[in-house]
Amino acid sequence: MSFWRSLFGGTGRTRADRVRVVDEGVPVSDGTRARADVRGVDPADALPSRITAPAAVITEPSRGAPAPVAGSAPGSGPVDSGSGATGRPAPTAGMRAASLERTLRSLVERLGTEHPDTITARNNLATKYAQMGRRQAAVQQFELALAEAVAVFGTEHPRTEIIRENLAWAFEDAGRPADAAAQWEVLLRDRESAFGPSDEDTVEARSRLAVCYRRSGRLDAAIAHYERALADVQDAERGEDLRLGLSAAQNMAGRHDEAIRQLRTVLAGRRRRMGKGHLETLTVHHRLGRAYTQAGRTDEAVETLRDAYRVALNSSGDPEVRRLTLRLRRDLAGAYSAAGRHREADALF
Repeated sequence: MSFWRSLFGGTGRTRADRVRVVDEGVPVSDGTRARADVRGVDPADALPSRITAPAAVITEPSRGAPAPVAGSAPGSGPVDSGSGATGRPAPTAGMRAASLERTLRSLVERLGTEHPDTITARNNLATKYAQMGRRQAAVQQFELALAEAVAVFGTEHPRTEIIRENLAWAFEDAGRPADAAAQWEVLLRDRESAFGPSDEDTVEARSRLAVCYRRSGRLDAAIAHYERALADVQDAERGEDLRLGLSAAQNMAGRHDEAIRQLRTVLAGRRRRMGKGHLETLTVHHRLGRAYTQAGRTDEAVETLRDAYRVALNSSGDPEVRRLTLRLRRDLAGAYSAAGRHREADALF
């Protein structure tokens, strides 16, 4: 069951509202409220930014008195988060991690590994590791936290789901898509059963499962889940991102014409919303030209890449667009060569 839904089920709040209310007035264990960033996500995997910051921090409700910041010694007060009047420097990420490590050790010694506070502390330490880019350490701690949460709370408890999703993201971040897929499979099954196929949390789990299947070479399964997510998704922009992932899986499976149809749909949508010179529009335009090249449709590849290159030249104030322009120039030259138009190709080098 979704953690945010379990807290605010039936209130009519949006997902963003749920996240905001949970965070308000509840300090995270190291004095921050940040979530871990996902690194290494390629454009075909990209989903809206609100779901690409995975590692949720579990916070403890107060019990009669304000809870001290976890990671500080009893009675020591919260960690100083800035230089302020004391002149002390703000704590570094390493200092915060060390504080969380001390807290976890203390809780293990006093309460054991299967106490709820210990499980929470382990999840939050893993979250900090993920934020620092310590991928393997994050995976190890999330795996331990998940095993302990299953033993204490059960498979379907909200805290167990949070930790399982964190572990799935950590596996993705560590380049272990098959392991991540195993976790997304469980999350998808639970969310589909609880909320139905069209719920945004269900679509999110299916989308990430499709990404992991594609990255691990299970292309038919990836395509099937992308298509199902597309049928269930409610948001048009998320639908575009799903089409990009689907097109990548189709290309890898040799289904080039189907991939081209997906890219043409996304390109038309982005031109309407953003304009033809926007970086995100040009990125799809470039991918469409490359897809034509991969499909052996050389004349269409030349026409598409030449059009994108001309638009990029007129929109090159953005440094990212300038970099894309160089890639377009290279790929257009390659398309000219593939079409036997060597003089035009040579003019671009």
